[in-house]
Amino acid sequence: MKKILVIGIGAGNPDYITMQAVKALNQADVFFLMDKGESKDKLIDLRREICERYITEHDYRFVEAQSPERERGDVDYTSSVDDLNLAKQRTFEKLINEQLADGQCGGFLVWGDPALYDSTIRILQAILASGTCAFEFDVIPGITSVQALAAQHKVPLNQIGRSVEITTGRRLASGQVSDADCLVVMLDAHDSYQQVADKDTEIYWGAYLGTPDEILISGRLGDVEQEIERVRKAARVENGWIMDTYLLRKP
Repeated sequence: MKKILVIGIGAGNPDYITMQAVKALNQADVFFLMDKGESKDKLIDLRREICERYITEHDYRFVEAQSPERERGDVDYTSSVDDLNLAKQRTFEKLINEQLADGQCGGFLVWGDPALYDSTIRILQAILASGTCAFEFDVIPGITSVQALAAQHKVPLNQIGRSVEITTGRRLASGQVSDADCLVVMLDAHDSYQQVADKDTEIYWGAYLGTPDEILISGRLGDVEQEIERVRKAARVENGWIMDTYLLRKP
């Protein structure tokens, strides 16, 4: 039987790797790397660096595949995500069928944690349900950008005895109403924090968390939102991409 390990590798810092993840890395014979284009080569390089640093027990190899892109523009978001995951499913099926021998172990190195805004688990479950290939898989949790954000800003995620909610920039921009005192926002492509009406809200923003390119800004939203927009735009131009997360806390 083939085995797949879905390994959370943390939010950018190789030191975020857990001992469980190190043990998992040393079990895999093949690591599947999804190439997202030249601008994101650093993400591939980090995965290679992690393997070089922590694998000591046996030989392994990398297999790269082009990662499908989600259709953007004037399209239905949910449908475009469904189409993207179906395309990824076909890619994963091909990798597992053609690059992994029976009895071997393959690894997917997932940024952050596989359970938070990542579709690898869902895609593997869909492959098993389709019956196109047989394997067993385990999930190894990782440190998320949410945890890294709070640690780097040296703040707790929640107020005492109160709730914290994790959502997306898309939902925030659409006017999502939340009763949470603390709101963590991920996957924000359009500076959606600017839609928050109460400018006394505190914001703790971070980009490229855990990497040498890390940027941190915090303060009263009304005082720092323009600075965040300017820094964010410049960082995207310089790096070709941006991965940021922020915490909004009611005053």
